[in-house]
Order: sequence, then C-alpha cells, then structure tokens
Amino acid sequence: MSGRLGEILLDSFPKILLPGLTMTIPLTVIAFSIAMVIAVAVAMVQFAGVRGLRQVCRFYIWVFRGTPLLVQLFVVFYGLPNLGVFIEPFPAAVLVFSLNEGAYCAETVRAALEAVPRGQLEAAYCAGMTYFQTMRRVVLPQAMRTAFPPLSNSLIAMVKDTSLAANITVAEMFMVTQRIVARTWEPLALYIEVALVYLLFSTLLTKLQHWGEKRLSAYEKREA
Repeated sequence: MSGRLGEILLDSFPKILLPGLTMTIPLTVIAFSIAMVIAVAVAMVQFAGVRGLRQVCRFYIWVFRGTPLLVQLFVVFYGLPNLGVFIEPFPAAVLVFSLNEGAYCAETVRAALEAVPRGQLEAAYCAGMTYFQTMRRVVLPQAMRTAFPPLSNSLIAMVKDTSLAANITVAEMFMVTQRIVARTWEPLALYIEVALVYLLFSTLLTKLQHWGEKRLSAYEKREA
C-alpha cells in the first residue's frame, strides 16, 4: 500500500464511520421500529381474517414486496413533488424503508402467528379471555419468539439496504464515501473500506441476534 493511499484510508475512516453512527444507524433503528408496528398490525388483521381490511393488507404487501426498494425511494422523493408533496430526504427514506420492511416482516409475523397451536386460543377463550387479551397474553409472545431469528435477519439486511438512501441525497456513509472517491480517485480501496464498516455493523448485530436467541431459548426451557 502506497503512503498516499494509506493516508487517504486513515483520513477517510472517521469521515465514513461518523455518518454511519449518526445517519445509517438512526435511519435503520427508526425505520425498523416503525416497520415492526406496521408488521404486527398487518399480520394481526390477516390472522383475524377481517374482511375488507384483510384485502387492503394483502394489496399493501403485494405492492411493496413486488416493486424494487430503489424505485419506491424514487417515487416518494422525486415523484411525489409532481403532486405537490415535498418530503425531506431523511423522512422520505424513513417512510419508504418502514413501508417496505413492514410488508416483508408482516408475512414473517403472520406465519409465526399461524404456527401457534389453535388449541391455545381455544383454551384462552374458555378461560374467559377476550380476543385481544388472548392475542396479547398468549399468541403474540409465542409468535414473536418464533419470529425473532428471521426478523433479526431482516434488521441486518436493512442496515445494508440503507446505502440506497444515497440515491435520494441522504448523507449516510455510502454517499460520503462516494464524495471522497470523487475527490481522491481511489474507488477500490475506499469502497472496500466502507464495505468493511457495513460488515462491522452487521457483525455486531449478528452477535446481538445470537445473544437474543440464547436468552429466548433459556426462557423457553424455564417455562417447559
């Protein structure tokens, strides 16, 4: 490695890491939190089989799972202004990532809900619980334990997908890297460097996922 390239990489690392901590991670946390609210609500509507609303939920999932995330970002940020709707880059990214991830996570949660034995619902009803009490106390806790691993994988995938937000001028770490590349003309080294930062974030989340799975497994053994 040449001295110049080494200096560029050392100088660029904090410039890449900082927007990762102040933009990429907050975007992921906020969007995924909203997505989980959407996912649970949509999954419960489908699980309950509410007519009309169930069809709306299926349509929402069909649209957001069937179209590219990048296209959705462009529609919201560049397309909606034609209708007089102007959204700042970061809120636009949060909106799109939340809706997109919510559609995928809704199917994960729905499958987990359907995996809960029907006999437990019937037992809860016989004990005098209402539908919402049954969902909150019996069904959802078991379903969320089942859904934890795939939902964790979705969170890790979202961290990497946030790089697409650079296309709507969100100054996250990939966009910052592009600016440094334009100034230094060292694309290979700098793109590898930002890839390693994404790998670092994903690795930390993977460690948290494994820790969470062990805690859930220990909790299930205590309940058994």
